[in-house]
Amino acid sequence: MNSFEIIRTVRLTEKGTRQGEKYNQYTLMADPRANKTQIRTAVQDLFKVKVMKVNTLNVRGKFRRQRTKQAGQSAHWKKAIVTLKKGDKIVLT
Repeated sequence: MNSFEIIRTVRLTEKGTRQGEKYNQYTLMADPRANKTQIRTAVQDLFKVKVMKVNTLNVRGKFRRQRTKQAGQSAHWKKAIVTLKKGDKIVLT
């Protein structure tokens, strides 16, 4: 897998914004097959920053129903919380 397949998107939330300001951490949506080492190298290649630590967790999809009897489910995905070296930043806007 290349770096663009491993890192799917950056999650922009209020909690993630506070983490970025206070702890220099960013939340990413990663490929479920990727491990921490692959995520670390992908972030360093794409954003040209130094990664200090990577935490990952698998998020289960939520059950959904939209005014019908048939229920659905959103997809499972992997969340990666990446801590950067002091002074490095990822520009999200």
